[in-house]
Amino acid sequence: MDWIEDEDLREALKEMKTYVDITEDDLKRIFNLALEHARRRLSKKIAVKDLMTEKVITVREDMTLDKIAEILSENRISGAPVVDLQNRVIGIITEADIISQTETVKTGAFRELLRHLMGEPVPKKSKKSLSELKVKDVMTAPAITASPDTDIREVARILDEKRIKRLPVVDEDGKLIGIISRQDIVRFLSHESS
Repeated sequence: MDWIEDEDLREALKEMKTYVDITEDDLKRIFNLALEHARRRLSKKIAVKDLMTEKVITVREDMTLDKIAEILSENRISGAPVVDLQNRVIGIITEADIISQTETVKTGAFRELLRHLMGEPVPKKSKKSLSELKVKDVMTAPAITASPDTDIREVARILDEKRIKRLPVVDEDGKLIGIISRQDIVRFLSHESS
């Protein structure tokens, strides 16, 4: 604490504009303890940028759900950020969003498929098919995002509270620079404990 002089402490106490029943030595001790706590806290902080995946599969809002289902399946991922032409995150689309739109879940398409296979007429669908629906029709927007300097503990809390699996990581302009997932955090924790 060589860089803080007694005069600095006296001036700081004057600026408080109130009486503080504390000696300069006590104030030095409090300052040193606070500084040590801050050092320990900051040394434990793990920034998102240290764990995030930088290569991110993205989609556009005008893509059809059947195309998105194909992209998610081929890349073995359960969701993807939706970005605009400037690579700004405008939403997120997940398998759950797609499943919620399928005829199987909503109207019993399995029976319709059996009828079709047996050569029976299939009633007209009242809902749009996945090839007619666009990402913008079902995506979650705005997406919850993280900055590269966010502590992973904060990200873990958000993922848990919101019951989501991933957060797009954006720069100060909202442009996508990575993605952080539950899997990234679990992988890091498993390496830390070994």
